[in-house]
Amino acid sequence: MRTTRPPAATDTRPPAGIGAVAVLCAAALWGTVGPAQVLASSAANPGALGVARLLVGGLALAAFRPSIDAWRRCLRHDVIGWVLLAAAGTGVYQVTFMHAVDQLGAALGTTIALGVAPVATGLCALWWTRERLTRGWVIGTIGAIGGCAVLLNPWTAASISVAGITVALISGTCYGVYTVAAKRFLQAGAPALPATAITLIIAGIVLSPLLALSPEHLAEFDSLLLIGWIGVLGTSLAYAAFVYGLHRTTAPTAGTLSLAEPVLAAILGVLVLRENLTASALLGCGILIVGLVFVSVVDTRTQTRLATQRVPA
Repeated sequence: MRTTRPPAATDTRPPAGIGAVAVLCAAALWGTVGPAQVLASSAANPGALGVARLLVGGLALAAFRPSIDAWRRCLRHDVIGWVLLAAAGTGVYQVTFMHAVDQLGAALGTTIALGVAPVATGLCALWWTRERLTRGWVIGTIGAIGGCAVLLNPWTAASISVAGITVALISGTCYGVYTVAAKRFLQAGAPALPATAITLIIAGIVLSPLLALSPEHLAEFDSLLLIGWIGVLGTSLAYAAFVYGLHRTTAPTAGTLSLAEPVLAAILGVLVLRENLTASALLGCGILIVGLVFVSVVDTRTQTRLATQRVPA
């Protein structure tokens, strides 16, 4: 008797590596923020610009998911704590990052902030989620941070603002806190877009006194144009891509892949801001890219292996 085999089930999972690609796209969008701030030459207070970016980005992101049930799921007891921690992390990150760029410039501020981010993300992930730091992640991250160090090349700088470096380091640390907190609320089942929108809006509301204390020049055309760009593209769209990728990769991997941001900032610095890219900067970009590719390949192979293990023979 001839038997008919049932048709194979269609695999609807996203392809391996899509998480890494999404995080890289987010990093590319974030990489435009520093150069845009320098190019706009806005006289507005950097902290006030950061708060405006949070509010505009959060409201724009909220418009994509109006479902009441989705918002309620973000308020569950096992989710809300991580949402609030993510809000604190992204709030401090945005304000300190804008100050770092204001004091150090687009390339330097972005490089220092994002250079410390993978270390902070890896340590927070190890502490809060017990995510194992793989050998591939360690090798790729060391290479990427080494590329950042060469790209930065502080030994050739005449003087570097200590305050600028300090706020950049705080910014990168808070980036790591946000990444792991966002990973936790995603793992708890929170809808990605509403939860992300809530983190941005809460952070903007808590820091809104900065708007009241320094409202000068915010209504000027260059400031409004800057806020529109960094709020809608550099925050709303970037965060949407980031949480999509974060849901499909590990927090340490996402933190390392975010190092693509200073590469784009350096490229835009040359092409748009007419900054000179030295030989050490070119070498740093090359090392950084190799590290990112290495981490991306390791992540893709890991996701493929895990997906294969989940499929029954």
